[in-house]
Amino acid sequence: MSSANMDEALAIVAHGPLSAGQWKLESVVPRAIKDDEVLVRVVASGVCLADVHFGDVAQEKIAQNPAIWYPRVLGHEGAGYVEQVGEAVRGVKVDDAVLLTFLSCGECYNCLDMHPAYCIHCFSCNFHGEPGVYAGRDGKDSAIGGAFFGQSSFASKALVKERSVVNISSANVTEQEMQILAPLGCGVQTGTGAFSRIADVRASDEVAVIGVGGVGQSAIMAAAMVGCKTIIAIDRMPSRLRLAKSLGATHTIDTSDPAMDLVAVVRKLTGGRGVHVSLDTTGVQTLARQSWDFVRVHGKVLQVGLAGPEATWDISMSDHMNSGKQIIGCVQGDSVPQEYILQLIDWFRHGKLPVDKLVSLYPVADYQRALDDMREGRATKPVLVWPTQKSEASSVSKI
Repeated sequence: MSSANMDEALAIVAHGPLSAGQWKLESVVPRAIKDDEVLVRVVASGVCLADVHFGDVAQEKIAQNPAIWYPRVLGHEGAGYVEQVGEAVRGVKVDDAVLLTFLSCGECYNCLDMHPAYCIHCFSCNFHGEPGVYAGRDGKDSAIGGAFFGQSSFASKALVKERSVVNISSANVTEQEMQILAPLGCGVQTGTGAFSRIADVRASDEVAVIGVGGVGQSAIMAAAMVGCKTIIAIDRMPSRLRLAKSLGATHTIDTSDPAMDLVAVVRKLTGGRGVHVSLDTTGVQTLARQSWDFVRVHGKVLQVGLAGPEATWDISMSDHMNSGKQIIGCVQGDSVPQEYILQLIDWFRHGKLPVDKLVSLYPVADYQRALDDMREGRATKPVLVWPTQKSEASSVSKI
């Protein structure tokens, strides 16, 4: 371990639930770097609902959940430049451009079989985090946590586990492009990978996506890139449906009418057959069940996200067996980020993956507005832009 790093940083610290106004933008000091870590100057951080889920739980409900605790820095879609590397790090060097992604152990059977998204230690690696990664500027609070998804990128300087780092220097991206590409590390690779890697959709396929936020829109783009015959976007927000149409959806369904029979509508659009592949990004039990109902016999049902721990599948064994349908849990698009993210950048560069249409940029001081806009559907994928080192000190003083 190297000597202590006393560089001051700016971070969004969750001292308690977001809804109680206990997230604060403040100065912190990162601890000394470990051998398997990289210190990254963060340029931009995508905002994902997982950050909200793990940072908006009331104190009285967290006693039995080791993944929920305060104070901590969240964030898991970072982009930036390497400032320092630990002694055991081999994949990056100082000044390399990097995107940040999920963490895997690298040693379990799934990691060794090139399926790190299904690491058997995925939950503890990504959600538990680590206390004491940051200290308050006054030195009084030395227990501020980090290492969320191995990165905690809601900070201008992030201590990142090497396995959460993707070296993109070979792609020669500009700093402005990195602001757009920050979400590739989670939301975009999850959505695109669902169709391109897990389901391996073809041009002759008919597909449907329930919930077209950042993950769902990314799946729409992947289906359009393949040229799927029918691409159905399903959501209750007209703004999201309009965006999905511009990204390649052939049909949109507005679910804001509670009397609408979603299964019947999808089947009508597909000549009564149903779709080959459905992707539910909401995790809402009733919607997930409907996605199973409107998938054709021998089709695939992909599920990503979770609306609550009580949600279950309520399908009889007889129906499941005779339908030949597959229910597939979808995590991070089953990607190997160090390879797949470079592919995503190439698609972006060639106009096949218009990620810029998803992204809305916000100065980090406006993080609350970004969260509100995402919740209300005014923004699909908010990205927080961090001040440069020269302007950072003045930015802190104004908060």
